Amino acid sequence: MQEIVKSVGIDIGTSTTQLVFSRLVVENLAGSYAVPRVSIVQKEVVYRSNIYFTPLLSATEIDAEAVKKIVWEEYKAAGMTPHDLKTGAVIITGETARKQNANQVLEALSDLAGDFVVATAGPDLESVLSARGAGADRISEEERKTVANIDVGGGTSNIALYQKGILKGVSCLDIGGRLIQVKNGKISYIFSKTQALAKNHGIDIQVGQQADIPALTRLCEIMADQLAQALFLKPQDAEHRGLYTNDGTSIPSEPPVQGVTFSGGVADYIYNPTTEDVFRYGDIGVLLGRAIRSHPAFGQIELYQAAETIRATVVGAGTHTTEVSGSTITYAADRLPIKNVPILKVSEEDEAVLETLSASIINQMPLYRPEGRTEQIAIAFTGRGRTSFADIQMLAEAVIKGAKEAIESPFPLVLVIENDIGKVLGNAIRVKLEHKKDVICIDGIRTLSGDYIDIGEPLANGHVVPVVIKTLIFNS
Repeated sequence: MQEIVKSVGIDIGTSTTQLVFSRLVVENLAGSYAVPRVSIVQKEVVYRSNIYFTPLLSATEIDAEAVKKIVWEEYKAAGMTPHDLKTGAVIITGETARKQNANQVLEALSDLAGDFVVATAGPDLESVLSARGAGADRISEEERKTVANIDVGGGTSNIALYQKGILKGVSCLDIGGRLIQVKNGKISYIFSKTQALAKNHGIDIQVGQQADIPALTRLCEIMADQLAQALFLKPQDAEHRGLYTNDGTSIPSEPPVQGVTFSGGVADYIYNPTTEDVFRYGDIGVLLGRAIRSHPAFGQIELYQAAETIRATVVGAGTHTTEVSGSTITYAADRLPIKNVPILKVSEEDEAVLETLSASIINQMPLYRPEGRTEQIAIAFTGRGRTSFADIQMLAEAVIKGAKEAIESPFPLVLVIENDIGKVLGNAIRVKLEHKKDVICIDGIRTLSGDYIDIGEPLANGHVVPVVIKTLIFNS
């Protein structure tokens, strides 16, 4: 049975803010007696907003009211009201996510956004979101190759690496088109790390100076070279580690990158170099795009066309609701309801061996630290083939080993499993943790990496727990 819903994606980034309204067709593709497998079988973008510079009150504060005005005006231009939209997503990304009042902005939009996915994406999660929007994950799976997406934005360049469709690593560097800004032909702003990079290479640039195209071109070539080093297309030099945003975390050097996609505002000038005014947007974005395009290291690997460049972002979220029998699950009733919890999904490949299941959870945890600390997450896997008492005990040990960071957090340990083992696994984990940790373990639910989940209060005397799965939708 199909359902048609309208959805909106609101993306508030370092440099730009934009909205996309979509019409989604949602259908359960599973049989009557199978675990629900609700998918977005059709999507149509019905309206794209203008792209706005993200309004700021200062270098550290977003103008929440100005953002709300943009969103409201675009709702009217699209002929939409909050009542028309059943679902959607509001994502704050890039440097904007680290502004002092990001949560105030989300609160200001609450009456326009309704019961949507609302997330502040740190650099790691943003790398995944932009790569999926660009279609790098799909290209990697279809081509059976290792493909990286570099999302070159205003303040950062986010990298996500996929091998045969499976995420292998993420990183983020302080390289972007608006780290140097130009007004009336003069440099009006220079990011401190960018100025230090220039100085290290004998390039003298100062605020108030005339914007010298040859000097800035040379600096952009150095930044492009650092992006090539980040993909291990050439050896990393001594200053490379200092350019990472997230504590020097890089993508793995193996498997080697075979192809690349680009997204973000600068990507248009990588795919379509221009000879027009290089400072048309008041920054070095055009020069940086040119430098990346012409860098010899990127010519050594396949350049794939991204599904989207500047709009490589969520266009909304599709949802479905289900009910889970209380007889097969474990839950801490006083911890419910919980909403907007991101899913950390262990792939079936990693789940096959308990050691790799633990490692997969550990390796993905950094994605869920948007402000440097662990947030509430839900760990998901199928649980297939593990039904005996011994299997459940070993699985419980593997989950505890992998989820150590989540267990030490103030939030309950939430597990979402396809196979019918929620109650026994949840009880096993509670016993092994000496009942010192609240555990919510539900089953009969199929999720994907990047989904969000709501778990409501128990109904019918505790026999039913309502669950809503929210799947982020991308342009690709």
